[in-house]
Amino acid sequence: MLRIENPILPGFHPDPSILRVSNNFYIATSTFEWFPGVQIYHSKDLVNWDLVSRPLSRVSQLNLYGIPPSGGVWAPCLTYDSGLFYLIYTNTKVWIGANNEASGFKDTHNYLVTAKNIEGPWSEPVYLNSSGFDPSLFHDNDGRKWLVNMFWDYRVGRNPFAGIVLQEYDQKRKRLIGPVKNIFKGTDIRLTEGPHIYKRNGWYYLLTAEGGTSYEHAVTLARSRNLDGPYEVHPQNPLVTGVKDHASFKKSVQQGKNPMQHLHNGLQKAGHASICPWKDDEWIIAHLCGRPLPGSIYCPLGRETALQKVIWKDDDWLYLASDKPEIHVEFSGQAVEKKNKREFFTDFNEQELAPEFQTLRVPLNNKLSLTERKGYIRLYGGESLISPFYQTLIARRVQDFTFYAETCLEFTPANINTMAGLILRYDDNNQYYLRMSKNDEEKNSLGILVYDRRNFTMPVLPEIEVNTDKVYLAVQMIYEKIRFHYSVDKENWKAIGPILESKVLSDDYVNPLGFTGMFAGIACQDLNGTNCHADFDYFLYKEEQQFKI
Repeated sequence: MLRIENPILPGFHPDPSILRVSNNFYIATSTFEWFPGVQIYHSKDLVNWDLVSRPLSRVSQLNLYGIPPSGGVWAPCLTYDSGLFYLIYTNTKVWIGANNEASGFKDTHNYLVTAKNIEGPWSEPVYLNSSGFDPSLFHDNDGRKWLVNMFWDYRVGRNPFAGIVLQEYDQKRKRLIGPVKNIFKGTDIRLTEGPHIYKRNGWYYLLTAEGGTSYEHAVTLARSRNLDGPYEVHPQNPLVTGVKDHASFKKSVQQGKNPMQHLHNGLQKAGHASICPWKDDEWIIAHLCGRPLPGSIYCPLGRETALQKVIWKDDDWLYLASDKPEIHVEFSGQAVEKKNKREFFTDFNEQELAPEFQTLRVPLNNKLSLTERKGYIRLYGGESLISPFYQTLIARRVQDFTFYAETCLEFTPANINTMAGLILRYDDNNQYYLRMSKNDEEKNSLGILVYDRRNFTMPVLPEIEVNTDKVYLAVQMIYEKIRFHYSVDKENWKAIGPILESKVLSDDYVNPLGFTGMFAGIACQDLNGTNCHADFDYFLYKEEQQFKI
């Protein structure tokens, strides 16, 4: 049997859109404020997945300048028809409303890009609409194409998740045409979003996400003989969820009791899904999930991607093969060996940045160089750690509860306004930064900057003087604990600062909501505006089971 281990895409990989073309499988996931936008993975065996495309690689396709944390690219949808790949995505400009709540107005602009090859080049975007987020494109058998997206209602006292709307897309004119119809208002689970339409045996199937993107998350399935409905809900809805019983879960919350007893063990937050065929009656459902720290509700790795087996039965309904989302899932087929990809190292000798790295909101362009000093990456200082505009930072996803990251920094800070170092980041408001700067005596010094729900602290005071421009910096996480270290010779390491909490860098901790995940990376700031630079010799990330230094 073919056996997979979930999550198949660990670390920040939410909102998976799975697609099968011949014997190739593709998954596109959300990237929010990270640039380039959208990640597309490829596999032939469901076990080993390789990053093959970041299609939104130009500012003309994706302008994230000034967007808030967890804005940007929401829920891409990847489809294929007649030799062309279609990618639809939302660029969310505003999503936090009055009183710092995720209600009120949302500015959600939906676009379409296409490519003949999954690796690109991808086209310039076609604007679609802005009525809601999570757009999806359905290609019907008659050649017509239809857009569905959730419809947002900003009004007080209304259900803001006001249903799934349908409108035709004209491929020749590259725009939406005809009337807009609300085809599905959702179920009692509520928060209806993430729609995808599929057709099989004369039925139109509407797959949606409900329950919000935390522990009540769920996958709802409905069907109709007509594309525009009415849609009847699956007799055993929800199709996939980590909740044993949604009514009991909600009742516990309302009564102020611990609702966690109403959750299945294992993968949590199962929802926002898409499907594709594996065998005739055996299909695959890709869904996001979360893995909390043992004994807690916090998921510092963010929302990840998992696969489950679903089966078509004689009643033409799709059913989950198990009674809950499983970590280990068996599909029919030959066993496949999983490649070990748990260690990442770059010495910056390549002409391009390693594909694992992303930047914040904008490409760095002249703020980054791999050629000015061979074997180093040079970062020119940008704006502060909380700027929604131009930060000079590159980072990769944290994918393990126990990991170690290390770099070598060469830097001559001018004063307190110039700094560079090693960063762990969830978003602008939640991050840990071990950085070199200057102290009041104009000496090079090391200290830690902490943003905890926007509250700013510096837990290492006075900062530690180092009589060198070259330092080695490291960070390690062991489940709930994070610790920074430094060395001037790479042999004798010293801990710096207190043990920090990993929960601060989780979806479940940030206020009011967060949709990304923990990143580890390097950064440089120049608050003087003098374009100072820092050089980094290498970057190492690997799984590490115990404190290394």
